[in-house]
Amino acid sequence: MHDITQIEQRLWEAADQLRANSKLTATEYAMPILGLIFLRHAYNRFLAVREEVEATLPKRGGVPRPLAKDDFTRKSALFLREESRFDHLLNLPADRDRGQAIIDAMEAIEADYESLSGVLPKDYQIFDNDLLGRLLKIFNDGALRNASGDVFGRIYEYFLMKFAMEGAQDKGEFFTPPSLVRTIVNVIEPDHGTILDPACGSGGMFVQTGYFIEDRGRHTAEAVTFYGQEKTATTIRLAKMNLAVHGLEGDIREGNTFYEDAHELAGKCDFTMGNPPFNVDGVDAGKIKADPRLPFGLPGVNNKKEVSNGNYLWISYFYSYLSDTGRSGFVMSSQASSAGHGEKEVRRKLVETGHVDAMIAIRSNFFYTRTVPCELWFLNRAKPEHLRDKVLMIDARNIYRKVTRKIFDFSPEQLANLTAIVWLYRGQTDKYLALVGDYLAAVHRESALVRGALAAFEESLVALQGRVAAFGDTLAAAAGPADEGRGRLRDTLSELADAHAPFLADRDALHAAVAAWRKRYADIAPDNGAQLGARHAFDPIAEELRGMVKQVDHLVKLIGRAVEIADKELDARSSDAWDSRAINRLRKELDEKRREAVDQLKHAAYFHRQAAWLQGRFPEARLADVPGLVKLADRAEIAANDWSLTPGRYVGVAPPEVDEDFDFEEALREIHVELAGLNEEAAKLAEAIQCNFEGLGA
Repeated sequence: MHDITQIEQRLWEAADQLRANSKLTATEYAMPILGLIFLRHAYNRFLAVREEVEATLPKRGGVPRPLAKDDFTRKSALFLREESRFDHLLNLPADRDRGQAIIDAMEAIEADYESLSGVLPKDYQIFDNDLLGRLLKIFNDGALRNASGDVFGRIYEYFLMKFAMEGAQDKGEFFTPPSLVRTIVNVIEPDHGTILDPACGSGGMFVQTGYFIEDRGRHTAEAVTFYGQEKTATTIRLAKMNLAVHGLEGDIREGNTFYEDAHELAGKCDFTMGNPPFNVDGVDAGKIKADPRLPFGLPGVNNKKEVSNGNYLWISYFYSYLSDTGRSGFVMSSQASSAGHGEKEVRRKLVETGHVDAMIAIRSNFFYTRTVPCELWFLNRAKPEHLRDKVLMIDARNIYRKVTRKIFDFSPEQLANLTAIVWLYRGQTDKYLALVGDYLAAVHRESALVRGALAAFEESLVALQGRVAAFGDTLAAAAGPADEGRGRLRDTLSELADAHAPFLADRDALHAAVAAWRKRYADIAPDNGAQLGARHAFDPIAEELRGMVKQVDHLVKLIGRAVEIADKELDARSSDAWDSRAINRLRKELDEKRREAVDQLKHAAYFHRQAAWLQGRFPEARLADVPGLVKLADRAEIAANDWSLTPGRYVGVAPPEVDEDFDFEEALREIHVELAGLNEEAAKLAEAIQCNFEGLGA
């Protein structure tokens, strides 16, 4: 995912250039392009699943039976006939009608999957044959051939956003970031029964639920039934395409949820989930005042007899669709949790039911199309009696990783740690201890690989160091113009030798410490005391790992400086003792071995840090109030705060933390990248302003 931005930009620029040349509008171009991404993604999944299926196919007379549709359905993938496979379309003869071939591919898929009937785009005859050939090549990009579902989800979202900016879609609010969906899924655990998303967009909630169920060794179609509602036919098509490419099905119907209840599921859902549009205004109060899905009444009506903000309508819908044991998780504007007037009254009534389970605050920049912060709401109509007057408040605004300059998300471990807090809240200590155990097992596994990574680095360093030292030995002793350069090379090689000796000593001490720790904690019991002991015992080793990273980088800088002095100041290329090709090869190899060694050192320290993050906050493996992170607020405290459900209002401010892994040079590089991006945006804006100015005849 580290270069996903470049992939997105490259794909968009190429596809948009073709659109410009085709004289098609964004609206005409959007669905066909998304259809090609659909085919590319479907083919990727087909290939991955086919390899798994073929390895286990029963044989008769040594011949495996043919592949069948059910083989792929069980693996959450589409079975593709030959004519629907991306490589078949890519390799068509130049004189073949590609538009008709793609239409045939779509129709073959629809013939095999009734749920997709009439859904897939088929308006490819509007494209020139050569143009289609170039589009197919664009989406045969090497990065996409090896892309996972998450990458395709990001690319889908990116294209939706770009087409939205071109006026093709309604605000681009189709795709909820996987991090937020996974958080919702992890908390409500939708593993059975009826699941409804009344604002389902492109179906991301259903897709992540499918992953959740499959990870537990069950078949999604056998465990749950998906129901969705959306107000536009185009979005419904996107949702069905998204489900189908993951081998899922759902009953998704068209309707404006403010006024229509297409499935009539009030009180019948085991789970509700969604990411509805925020802060919608102008909802006709007269049409909804008697709606049974609004058990707490209208949140507030203006003088136009309209509900001025639809947030609490959505909140009521998510609640009213639940059965007596149902759970709900949804994304909501951060304004809603402390809104006043009629909205506060609805919130008070909701809190008084005892069914508000948890609130998680999310910082800004988790969405492509919205930079505002948001909150995740969780409702549970089967809350245990001892938790009925309490709400779990989690402020996750300081928990994130940067994906790009503008987009943040949760790492898998950050997501797991947030989920662990919910486990402690529910008294599921065994799950918490299992997670900590997984982290310590990862420390055990990753620290064992440090020895090999450092040995490979050392071998590469010594080889290059020997080449440069040999060149230094051949330099004439006579004085001359190169004296100053010879002195710098000599000093640098001496500094390198001085740094190399303690590195070797520290390396050996690290290996001994790791070996002793791994032997002592080869089998850590799922007991909090045992886990605390193991983690504390590794604390000083983690410090040594971080110190070793700095030493490795320092050695590479010194040898790099020596090579530069020899090459640029001492005209090493003219010497028989200097083989430029060999030197360059060794430098490239050293850079690779440095990266591998540093990554391995960081991996071992990283998993230790995850265990330390949890144990440092919850040392007794029980939920506790942690300033700036979590607090279990009771109803009296919530009432005293105007029934606010804003986590930051309760958890307080966290004490400042020292980032042990802060890399000044990496931070400086990020600043330069951000500055370059801002300069590029400024140039584009200046160009647009100039064009508009000239268009006015000025």
